[in-house]
Amino acid sequence: MNRRRLVVGNWKMHGSRPANAALLDGILQARPVGCEVAVCVPFPYLSETAATLVGSDVRWGAQDCSAHEQGAYTGEVSAVMLAELGCRYAIVGHSERRAMHAESDQLVADKAKAALGRGVTPIVCVGETLAQREAGQTEAVVKRQLSAVIHTLAHCAGEMVVAYEPVWAIGTGLSASPEQAQAVHALLRAQLRAAAPHADVMKILYGGSVKPDNALALFSQPDIDGGLIGGASLKAADFVAICRAAAQ
Repeated sequence: MNRRRLVVGNWKMHGSRPANAALLDGILQARPVGCEVAVCVPFPYLSETAATLVGSDVRWGAQDCSAHEQGAYTGEVSAVMLAELGCRYAIVGHSERRAMHAESDQLVADKAKAALGRGVTPIVCVGETLAQREAGQTEAVVKRQLSAVIHTLAHCAGEMVVAYEPVWAIGTGLSASPEQAQAVHALLRAQLRAAAPHADVMKILYGGSVKPDNALALFSQPDIDGGLIGGASLKAADFVAICRAAAQ
């Protein structure tokens, strides 16, 4: 199945107006790179990012999305607001939010549903910790995390993007081997295939210390459709190199 690869930069809580402008300029100057590209930026920078990228083929998105439409939810940002800013994507269920903010599988699923309801594509993150992998629980953990979203989205499940991010490889410098990553991606594809009619065209991204020197080997695997990139997305040259690897 020929799926056009997608590379998404997750800036996390990094950035400043001058640094963002230089980073986005570097990405735009390198276009085209031959794959789909997006950046998910901190909420305060969404408007400026949108203004910089509008008219280009680089999309933008947020790093989270409230499960609620509106109301007394101090500090939350709704999918309605993201849609107003032209966001194409919203990351939901990143392992940092699952761990630091105690987000449950069901809350992640509700956030994904809220995003889709406003035309924002959720990038649903799943992944196991090192302890879970060593205990042989990888399959059970990622299937449980994804199952909650599939059940909640029902017939719309085929519209999300899934990102497999082994927690032990995020920001550690470690990365799953291409074979380890492919095994989990194949598992997720099979789970999606059983639930969504268009599973074979859905994108499943890999995230976890992806760098220019390992990107091509990862993206060459049959079920890895691109990457959700953390630290390397903050350097234009590295991010562009990863995008070009995805286009090969």
